[in-house]
Amino acid sequence: MTKERFKVIASVYLVLIKDNKILLSRRYNTGYFDGNYSFPAGHLDEDETLKQGMVREVKEEIDVVVAPTDLELIHTMNRRIPDDERIDFFFTAKKWQGKPKIMETDKCDDLSWFELDNLPQNIIPYIKQAIDSFLNNIIYSEREGKEI
Repeated sequence: MTKERFKVIASVYLVLIKDNKILLSRRYNTGYFDGNYSFPAGHLDEDETLKQGMVREVKEEIDVVVAPTDLELIHTMNRRIPDDERIDFFFTAKKWQGKPKIMETDKCDDLSWFELDNLPQNIIPYIKQAIDSFLNNIIYSEREGKEI
C-alpha cells in the first residue's frame, strides 16, 4: 500500500508600499474573513512557480503588471489549522505598471493605501502578523490554531 504524500497549500501575497503607505484589499462575499483587509493574493495553479502565480494573481485582482524579476520575497509563513496546512509567501515590488484598481468586484469591496503607522483594525490576524514581521525584518513566522 502506497502512503499518500503530505500536501501543503501554497499562497502568494503582494505587499505594495509607496510613500510610507501599504496597499490593502478588503474581502467581500467570499465566506473567508469577509469585511477584513488582506493583500492581493491567491493560490498557485498547477505547474506555476511562486513568481508566476504572483504575477497572474496581481493582474487578475488589481490590474497591475509586475515583472517576475521585480518581485522580492520578504516573508514566509507556515499556518496550521485542523486538517489544513499552508505556506504563505509574501512578495514586494519596488516598481510595477498600472494603477491598482478592484477587478474582482464580487470578492473585494475596497482597495486603499493606508499609512503604515495608522493601519485599519480589521486586518486578518495572520496578515497583521505578516506585516509586523516584515516591518521588523523577520523573514519566517508560524501560526497555529482555529483563528489564523
